[in-house]
Amino acid sequence: MKSSPQHSAKVPFWLRWLLPVFLVLTWLAIAGVGGPTFGRLDEVSSNDQASFLPASAEATAVQDWQAKFRDSDEVPAVIVIENDAAISPSELGELASLKAGLEGLELGSAVIGPIPSEDGKAVQFIAPIGSSGELKESVQELRDFLADSAPAGMQTFVTGPAGLTADLVAAFAGIDGILLLVALGAVFLILLIVYRSLLLPIAVLLTSVFALCAAILLVFGMAKLGWIQLSGQSQGILSILVIGAATDYALLYVARFREALTHTRNRTEAVLTAWKASFEPILASGATVIIALLCLLFSDLNSNKALGPVAAAGILCSLFAALTLLPALMALLGRAAFWPFRPRLVPAGEREPELVTGLEGQKGIWRATGSLVSRRPRTVWVASVLLLLVASAGVLQLKANGVPQTEVILTASNAVDGQDALARHFDAGSGSPAVVIADESKADEVLAKVKAADGVGDAYLLAEGRLPITGAPGTPSEPDVHDGKVLINATLNYAADSIEAEDAVKALREEAKTVDAGALVGGVTATALDTNTTAQRDLVIIIPIVLAVILLILMLLLRSVLAPVLLVLSVVLSYGAAMGVSAVVFNSLLGFPGADATVPLFGFVFLVALGVDYNIFLMSRVREESLKHGTRPGILRGLGVTGGVITSAGVVLAATFAALSVIPIMFLVQLAFIVSFGVLLDTVLVRSLLVPALAYDIGPRIWWPGKLGRTELDAAVRREVGPAEPGLHPASETASRR
Repeated sequence: MKSSPQHSAKVPFWLRWLLPVFLVLTWLAIAGVGGPTFGRLDEVSSNDQASFLPASAEATAVQDWQAKFRDSDEVPAVIVIENDAAISPSELGELASLKAGLEGLELGSAVIGPIPSEDGKAVQFIAPIGSSGELKESVQELRDFLADSAPAGMQTFVTGPAGLTADLVAAFAGIDGILLLVALGAVFLILLIVYRSLLLPIAVLLTSVFALCAAILLVFGMAKLGWIQLSGQSQGILSILVIGAATDYALLYVARFREALTHTRNRTEAVLTAWKASFEPILASGATVIIALLCLLFSDLNSNKALGPVAAAGILCSLFAALTLLPALMALLGRAAFWPFRPRLVPAGEREPELVTGLEGQKGIWRATGSLVSRRPRTVWVASVLLLLVASAGVLQLKANGVPQTEVILTASNAVDGQDALARHFDAGSGSPAVVIADESKADEVLAKVKAADGVGDAYLLAEGRLPITGAPGTPSEPDVHDGKVLINATLNYAADSIEAEDAVKALREEAKTVDAGALVGGVTATALDTNTTAQRDLVIIIPIVLAVILLILMLLLRSVLAPVLLVLSVVLSYGAAMGVSAVVFNSLLGFPGADATVPLFGFVFLVALGVDYNIFLMSRVREESLKHGTRPGILRGLGVTGGVITSAGVVLAATFAALSVIPIMFLVQLAFIVSFGVLLDTVLVRSLLVPALAYDIGPRIWWPGKLGRTELDAAVRREVGPAEPGLHPASETASRR
């Protein structure tokens, strides 16, 4: 552009320099405060499963009653000391002396034990740990003491609710460092390959990191005020989601900025042109994901409710960073951002090629893809649909009804090994009993019914001081009563986190209510059972809401009804295929015992919302090109110009979610695979072949009942009955004849 100096003079100094510098400094300040806050998230984070139950759950009601029967919120640690041979009387005396040492650690109230096993090869202690302290550190203190003090040759384990929770917290420890480094490293490598530039990947990564800092600051504030419940699970998802989404939005903006630089030498003008062109699709994409995530507030499960606003806050910060910080960086860097492959200025006559087929000016893989779509559109979309349907059949193998807590941690765990030792020598449910709340007047009847129930090894009423009423001489004889209720502890024959234990709790609830209609059954097993039941109910409620919201946003963006309906159907089909393939991989290749009940819901929300993102990027550009050249040429043109950027965005998002697999938690590993595979499937098959081929086959009617489709169809009718009206674009005539 020969007149570029004049154009530069027309751009005010404040717009060229002051505003970009102000925006960069503002984001630096946000990062300066938000970055250090990352390390403080543990202050407002909880991994206690019971805290995420809905108020309506029976286990929640029991938890409230339990608080009345104890003086403090303590978590029981079950200590198991195991020997290969029978423990001798002298060794038993040595083990008994450990009790004083355990109580000397002052981690909680009185330690119970030692309790010898029937086979004589193990003893058990129950050591309550005050939940006000650091549970992970307290459990480690117990393990260190036992390792130093237990008789030589014996194995020691700290398990039960305290041990399992501590190991779970330790497994989440990588979220603060390893996860972020892996995700950022993967994104940086991909960006280097895509851009073949050093400055641009750094600018995009800075946008993502600063967006994450802002999100952390916002989430920390909401959690501190008690508006949300934050867990290690939602913390990990937040980091990945922000990095992936912010990078995706940045890729779209950078693509339009590079395109604008081929039309002008003025970098500020290019920044504004790119901003105007990318604002609507980025805003629509962000709004779609935010609203879809906020639909989780309709969940009955508090863990789902918590993730909704946490993740939505992350997307909001990604949106603002991509639309403010990145343009400011590009305004300051200009063409230098692309060094050494700076975009060249294209002569005016070559910028907008006259389109007849829509393939003009394209080359490489996207010209070949467009050519295939235009020559065999129906064959392409029918074959794509059939392939997705076949993959979806694997959903029948999905076992998403919860997994034992001992299976959740994928690395070595002292607590998991302790549960196995506990099951070998004691009633497997020792230390994590089912808790029954019954009316005082029916206490004996309920107790008898509980003792006779299938799966119950032993049961007793609780007296004051949390002592059991066993009937033995010198033991308490009167139960502790609060508001006319008594508490019964029932030790199950099965590990507290097993499917068999959940079945026993279901039966126990039915049996207890035959004697006392108001009886409640809770505890560790009941908490897991109610969580799974609520999660499965949420799936049925939330999916229709999310689909309706996304459909409405697409209708507003595309000014059409038919196109949004088809786009949503394509993404749902893609989700089904991703879940089907995932089920086969989990069961046959990875050997997982099942999946958490929340996995299908989280997979749906992320895949549908993020999958629609790419359709928004594609179809918003197709609509833009269709207004100029007609629908069918516009489809091929839109596919060609967005192909590289959307594929890059899909690879980046898949890589960031794949980084979740470095955290050895089954739920996160499964979610990582589902979203990564689903995003790639959506990027490569749905967005590249299915959607363009289906839209091409339908033609202008894809915009029904919008004005764009009617205009082209009217032009086609006029051509059939007489000469085309003056001014009708040749590409529109060509498209109408097809």
